[in-house]
Amino acid sequence: MGAASHSLPRSPSWLGRRSRAACHVKAPLSHPRRSHTAAQGAAVAPRWRPSSALDEWVLREARPISLRQLTFFGRTLTESRLLDSANYCRLELPTRIAHRLRDIQTLPYVVVANPHLAHVYELYLRAFERFRRVSNIRTQEDNDRYCNVLEETLKEHATVIPRLALGVLEVRGMMNTEELDRFMTTMLRSRISRRVIAEQHLALTETFHSPWHFPDAQSPHESLSAESVGEIFLRCNAKEIVEHCGDMTRELMVRSYGSHIQLPDINVVGHVGATFPYIVSHLEYIVGELLRNSMQAVIEQRRFRGGKPPPIEVTICENPQHVIIRISDRGGGIATEVLPHLWGFSKGPRRDQRLENLARVPKLLGTMQELRVPGEGDRSNRKTSKYSDSSQHSGSLSSLTSRPPDLRLGIGLPMSRLYAEYWAGSLDIHSLEGYGADAFLQISKLGNKNERQVRHMTFG
Repeated sequence: MGAASHSLPRSPSWLGRRSRAACHVKAPLSHPRRSHTAAQGAAVAPRWRPSSALDEWVLREARPISLRQLTFFGRTLTESRLLDSANYCRLELPTRIAHRLRDIQTLPYVVVANPHLAHVYELYLRAFERFRRVSNIRTQEDNDRYCNVLEETLKEHATVIPRLALGVLEVRGMMNTEELDRFMTTMLRSRISRRVIAEQHLALTETFHSPWHFPDAQSPHESLSAESVGEIFLRCNAKEIVEHCGDMTRELMVRSYGSHIQLPDINVVGHVGATFPYIVSHLEYIVGELLRNSMQAVIEQRRFRGGKPPPIEVTICENPQHVIIRISDRGGGIATEVLPHLWGFSKGPRRDQRLENLARVPKLLGTMQELRVPGEGDRSNRKTSKYSDSSQHSGSLSSLTSRPPDLRLGIGLPMSRLYAEYWAGSLDIHSLEGYGADAFLQISKLGNKNERQVRHMTFG
């Protein structure tokens, strides 16, 4: 960041009339904490750099992808296809980052001066400049160098989610909360898309260099990893995913409440053989968050009553187009004052607690593996699963994060919905306060739906 200044710098030309007018929005005098935040942000305001290069990339449109396209492209992996994948990333990543930079630039200046949002802007700007300068990738050596750039950038951006969440919570009195939620949704949805593209290419590169890969082999011997193509698991079994996430959730609850706690059973019924193509780390995050919420609710509701707590019932329904997973608990439901804010990032009655908890999480990748607590207990008896190492890049990065098992951040459900909607699915929750809640996760079974596109933000 540049040298500190205690006055807002001159508004750059790209802000436009509407954004300049928004710069004069003042926080109410009755909120000294908010005024302090704005003043603190002004001292670390980002170095805005009007760039003709950014203008050029913003004019480009993102090219959407589907799970089926990624699968077909990577199934028969040759050097030519690997280089095509690299060059798709080379053009697509700076395009998508450029659109998000422009979105940040259209925010009111008093908002983007927030230190957390300014930090995200600087990260994105560095990534954009780094990616746009990569020349055409023609050889395996070029690709290896490019993969090093991708991996370095993915690690750097592990701070983005908590920084965005903190920034949005801190500036919510300076901007309409609905617009802040739309901004957060847009930023995170775009982040998911970029990580899918980057991690898929890294996984394909790893496959290509592995000793068991034979580019010219024909089916059925073309690959020893026929269950997956890069990050995509071709036949995710809903029941197995639920059981795998259930095991991790039980371990989490024991670490949080102690080994003496009685845990509810997780019963899985319905079309237990249902399979579909999916990115396992996405599915694990969604199911893991839902099971954790249900199990915590049941434990909190029953821990002082004695006796075995009621089970969590998981029903799997398969039809020609979708697989639906319903998770039902008897944990007392969701409080009336919380329910309207369930899917929001900037709204709700627990803002101060969320700020305090998020400040304790320096990095957050949005993976189920982050629920583990490293270095505690004997893990030799932990159940293994064919999904355990399915996401080698995002999953292996879990060691970069530290999240206490009982730390509630308030962003798990809205992030889960973003993951569900990304591949044309959905996530809804129905609550009966005083009894329990039902979560409905719908997944596109065929994998032929394009990723959900991210639109330009407009603020009025």
